[in-house]
Amino acid sequence: MGISNRLGDVLGTAVESKLLREVRQHPEKINHLAIIMDGNRRFAWSKALETDIGHKMGKMKLEQVLDWVLELEIHYFTVYALSTENLNRPEHELEGLFNLYREGLKDIADDERIHENRVKVQIIGKRELLPDSVNEAITYAEEKTAEYEDYTFTVCLAYGSREEMLAAIKSIAEDHSAGDLPLDSIDEGEVSRRLYTAEMPDPDLVIRTSGEERISNFLLWQMAYTELYFTDVFWPSFSKKELLKAIQTYQARKRRFGE
Repeated sequence: MGISNRLGDVLGTAVESKLLREVRQHPEKINHLAIIMDGNRRFAWSKALETDIGHKMGKMKLEQVLDWVLELEIHYFTVYALSTENLNRPEHELEGLFNLYREGLKDIADDERIHENRVKVQIIGKRELLPDSVNEAITYAEEKTAEYEDYTFTVCLAYGSREEMLAAIKSIAEDHSAGDLPLDSIDEGEVSRRLYTAEMPDPDLVIRTSGEERISNFLLWQMAYTELYFTDVFWPSFSKKELLKAIQTYQARKRRFGE
């Protein structure tokens, strides 16, 4: 490694440390961070790699980002891993993804960081659309962390927000039809209580990687007053510095909640 490279590394570390210090000292804290992890395939293609390699590197990046989230004491961390629309991808690609999910869920359930920090792991989405082997891994991860309450790590798999809201509306309609839910008691809170995220606060900040500036059927109800941050960086290249920049941008904004 040349002198210029070493100098660049030193400067990069110094900038990152400064950002970390500023984020930690700021009075505005993030309680719930959500990330739309986008760009694994395009990252692989840009490097002339197989798509599967991009997804594997994306999995490794998530493990790294989880470390940063715990370091920053962000108590709710949610990631969009697989949408219902993604299930239309080629079979060979889905097979590779399912293998990664099965592997990753078992790894995280046995990860010392998870148990030391008392992180509850939960998966939300239409599980019936996932293979039995993935559902077994989901059960394993959730059961091993079910008693934890300090942090919550949520993975959205086979998830679509419209489907989630539709299920909530149907549930409300059924209870009203049965006479168990008076019409005048149906409010925003009633809808929220019937979503997958019922026991979680709404996200403070949603980050989307890869340069796409849309939310792609992700937490539509929950994101009413969420701040958004878009970065051109592909998910496997997402850095701690980029995370801190996103949080610092959030901290500089004044949240008005519609006022």
